[in-house]
Amino acid sequence: MTEPKNHMESGFAEIRSAARLSVAPMMDWTDRNCRVFHRMMSRRALLYTEMVTAPAVIHGDRSRLLDYDAAEHPVALQLGGSDPAELREATRIASDWGYDEINLNVGCPSDRVQSGCFGAVLMKSPDLVAECVQAMMEVSDAEVTVKCRIGVDDQEPSEVLPDFLARMQQAGIRRMTIHARKAWLQGLSPRENREVPPLDYPLVLAMKQAFPEMHLSVNGGIATMDQLDEHLQHMDGVMIGRAAYHQPWQILGAADRLWDATPPFTDPCEVAVAMRPVIESHLQGGGRLHQFTRHMLGLFHGRAGARGWKRTLSEGASKGGIEVYDAALDQVMQAAA
Repeated sequence: MTEPKNHMESGFAEIRSAARLSVAPMMDWTDRNCRVFHRMMSRRALLYTEMVTAPAVIHGDRSRLLDYDAAEHPVALQLGGSDPAELREATRIASDWGYDEINLNVGCPSDRVQSGCFGAVLMKSPDLVAECVQAMMEVSDAEVTVKCRIGVDDQEPSEVLPDFLARMQQAGIRRMTIHARKAWLQGLSPRENREVPPLDYPLVLAMKQAFPEMHLSVNGGIATMDQLDEHLQHMDGVMIGRAAYHQPWQILGAADRLWDATPPFTDPCEVAVAMRPVIESHLQGGGRLHQFTRHMLGLFHGRAGARGWKRTLSEGASKGGIEVYDAALDQVMQAAA
């Protein structure tokens, strides 16, 4: 088993603590603006980038793909790929950006991912995944982790998943996130793959019992803090995706209590006010309002004024400026008065 360098251990402990709650990597959603917004609500939760392919890092616009705000820490980069040499080079390049973790995607079922022979299809090739993560670890100061499914297609998860985890452990992986659903690579859309295959939390719990020395997080179908608390009684961490995006205040607004810390805000209106100078600076730098506000539509979910907030931003943010944001904020302020 490949052991991490001793001087990395303290940093690894910090990122494992942050992984008590993480926001899942979500294509087209968890970009740098989204992460700045999420970080405003929680100082402790672990944030993930969208998946970036290894070839894109090697050959593409690295600043556009890898830049982030220092305030986003702790933040993890998720890479996609299946070529050990490419993933090694992409990890080496990304190391200059100082991410707290480098994660390999072995869970995404989308057609474009399958065509590149990475994502969930790699559940069928554990030895190749082991080669990939070992190559990544050779050049990474940050912890290398894996996010996977419980199986794909006709695989039997109760057989495949423990074998996969054992192979990852043998390769040197100490921390993984398991999406508690099988992925069907043919016949289901990516959206259906997030909803249709049944959740198997007991199997994921059995993996924690079978691999007690590994740090394991569970992902899939977790939508409330009560559900999160229940999972944390047995698992090391919980990863939440769509609920954290669509109802960010309900998940991230109180998240820091998981670390016995006081959340930075007591009301979503305070978050919206705190975001105003961030957005104004973005606009002054040539950015557009919707690049931030599209991630903020659910901030007031279930609150008075939420419909006006969402409508004002949805209709005006693509062309308007800070005055549109102020008008949306007025909607919830007046409703709360």
